[in-house]
Amino acid sequence: MCSVEKRGNIFILTLTSKEENDDHRLNPSLISSIRCAIADIKSQSVSSPESSFALITTATGKFFSNGFDLRWAKFQSTGDSDSNSKSSYLNNIHHMVDCFKPLVSDLLSLPMPTIAAINGHAAAAGFALALSHDYVFMRKDRGVLYMSEVDMGLPFPEYFNVLFKEKLSWKARREIMMRGRKLRGEQGLELGVVDQVFGTADLVFEAAFNLGQELVNKKWNGNIYAEIRKGLCPHLCQELDLTRNTIMLPRI
Repeated sequence: MCSVEKRGNIFILTLTSKEENDDHRLNPSLISSIRCAIADIKSQSVSSPESSFALITTATGKFFSNGFDLRWAKFQSTGDSDSNSKSSYLNNIHHMVDCFKPLVSDLLSLPMPTIAAINGHAAAAGFALALSHDYVFMRKDRGVLYMSEVDMGLPFPEYFNVLFKEKLSWKARREIMMRGRKLRGEQGLELGVVDQVFGTADLVFEAAFNLGQELVNKKWNGNIYAEIRKGLCPHLCQELDLTRNTIMLPRI
């Protein structure tokens, strides 16, 4: 599932598993676990309005996240008749798409800087999860970023389209979404998808933590930070039904 550790004013959310090869597929249970963790992180930050915080999201093992859990969708359809099995399978996929949407909203409105420390493969919804953060750090020795929909013959949920449009250039979207190109760290850096790349997962996390500490030391107001982020993604806010608030809090 996931765990949260707090080091000073930096929250570390880790997708966890007992299995080394677990690919952290995003089924409703895992999505709910992540959302609960983020809600608790937000609650802790709100209870300390004079402090600044940052969030790092990472994972154990060889994967960051391999997207929606298609095995879960298929398993949930096992008991249906043949005529209803395909319909049930598609309904289960739509259910995961619906469950994931408010998680993107949670990250967009979180009152602190957010950093995705990608330790391995990030595909489909796992890629979207990483891109929902303010910064994306990745290792260059292993792992790819990949949107599989064009190869699988699936359209993108509209909020995926808007997320990628507001975060990335046309060239990057064309390569990722229309060609299904698998990007290694340095290719992601070249296209502006990744902010920095490092030789190992440990170095990725170390750099993410150092950036988190640097941003925490700025002592920014979290609510103001969140509103600035939402202001930079107005169409995504609209797609997510996320309210933008006017806050006047001048610094003296």
